[in-house]
Amino acid sequence: MGQVQGQVAANAHRAEASGEQALGDHHGAPLPDAPLESAPSVEQASSPAPAAAATGSESGIPALFSPRELALGATARDRLWGWLGPLLVTALGGLIRFINLGHPRAIVFDETYYVKDAYTLSQIGYDAKWPADIDQSFAAGNVDQYLQQANYTVHPPVGKWLISLGIDAGGVDHAWAWRLATAVLGTLMIFILARTARRILASTALGTMAGGLLAVDGLGIVMSRTAILDGILAFFVVVAFACLIADRTHSRRRMQAGRPAGMRWWLIACGVALGLATGTKWSGVYFAVTFGIAAVAWDWSARRTIGAPHWLRTWFVRDAVASFFALVPTLVIVYVASWWSWFTHLDAWGRRWAAQNPAPIPSWLPDSLLGWWNGARSFIHYHSTMLTFHENLETPHRYQSNPWLWPIQARPTSFYWEESDSHQVEAVLALGNPLLWWLGAAAFVCALWFLIRLRDWRAGAVVAGYVGAWVPWLFFAERTIFNFYMVVLSPFVALAFAYGVALLLERCDVPQATIALARRLPDAAFATRGQLRARQTVRRARRRRRTTLIVLWWTLGAIALVAVFFYPLWTGVSVPYMYWLIHMWSPTWI
Repeated sequence: MGQVQGQVAANAHRAEASGEQALGDHHGAPLPDAPLESAPSVEQASSPAPAAAATGSESGIPALFSPRELALGATARDRLWGWLGPLLVTALGGLIRFINLGHPRAIVFDETYYVKDAYTLSQIGYDAKWPADIDQSFAAGNVDQYLQQANYTVHPPVGKWLISLGIDAGGVDHAWAWRLATAVLGTLMIFILARTARRILASTALGTMAGGLLAVDGLGIVMSRTAILDGILAFFVVVAFACLIADRTHSRRRMQAGRPAGMRWWLIACGVALGLATGTKWSGVYFAVTFGIAAVAWDWSARRTIGAPHWLRTWFVRDAVASFFALVPTLVIVYVASWWSWFTHLDAWGRRWAAQNPAPIPSWLPDSLLGWWNGARSFIHYHSTMLTFHENLETPHRYQSNPWLWPIQARPTSFYWEESDSHQVEAVLALGNPLLWWLGAAAFVCALWFLIRLRDWRAGAVVAGYVGAWVPWLFFAERTIFNFYMVVLSPFVALAFAYGVALLLERCDVPQATIALARRLPDAAFATRGQLRARQTVRRARRRRRTTLIVLWWTLGAIALVAVFFYPLWTGVSVPYMYWLIHMWSPTWI
């Protein structure tokens, strides 16, 4: 045991001496000992942390957390605002999402599928067909016109079940009840993102800012006020992302203390959330891939930093394999379980397919399991038809868009349009806050650079979200797909912006030794050259921080003004036609 500890200490000493940085384990540029003149937007990175925690001296293991991460929540004030700040921006987002939620009182865009499916799910346990051109009658309150014949649907049931809970709570006669579930989940998503961004960026202020940006993002607002599946998908993805970040923190704390990794409960919770996301729309699988890669990469980084003998084998067995079994089987079990209503209702579409297309039961299965065998075959057949549908969905649509342009919101989706004789317009346009999304796209490019060049784990978190939400769609550009799918990217746009701000503020940091040297500059004429340089460095850093904060506040103010400007077009407020027209900054927005 002593030999192992000696080897660990020697490895740590060599890594420190050579300035070696672990993959994805540091924050880009070398972290200073302390920031200069900590502003409200930066944590007290120089707050004293326990020496053992900072150096890993108790276990003889190198530090797996940066000084900023260790200082997070070190004071009662920071812990208070760590909850109060996210709650305040969540309250703001909730007001925006819930005010006049029942307007417009009409079936909006793809609500024609999901509201009616959700209603029949709650009434008879499966998706039923409806007469043609029933939307206006349904919105007027004539809701019990569905047929007893099962309807073929191409999305899993989780999102529709959640929409049905809102209908049950508020009554199908109220449009706000159709949208209650998406509004609640869209609001909760703000809080979860703020808390998660706080942990990633090691800053209460930056985490709160990320949540606030999501609160005023147009795509998040529209999708929270519309009863379709993508907003629900986004919620479960953010929950999974929060669990992923919590797992990184928890597992590293155990490694730092020299304890076995144990059961990865946070990673299992991530798998549950991803199973529910996939049970809402299949695109949840994309995040299972990117989040899984991020988890094993961060574990690899931690094991490499520790540098114990056979660390690569330990990483593969204890981390990579364990992560796979924590994520993938959990996702599959939750996904299959989410179809419980389909399995228990023989009148559901395709449920009797196996009985109508018999195949011999395998000899190794007892005859008593014939029902399970037929259920599994019908389930697989149903999914094969869903896959064929999605692969061949190429029907032209006016608002379909090219996924290459989604991060800059080049072709938003018009959900609703009503024009009166007096040239008043009510419109719902699924468009992200343009300024936020354009800056977020630039921040993503920056994060990609910092991940490749400096292996900043925070950049990896941003990139994992972008890749899971956006990149897979680039391979289906010829299909009929829409910009509003990117509501699942909205949280990562806000996170990317906050990460870019963190990088700019860190450029203003000055090492504590430099600050101490500048403070020792005597009032007399005699001073060393090093003292003079230190004072110059401190002064330049102060000016840089002041300029950065001024630009930041002006930028945040501009994003807020853009949100106010576009709010009527996100919520269907009646406005003059010319007011709508001046919002059409690009011909592709019309």
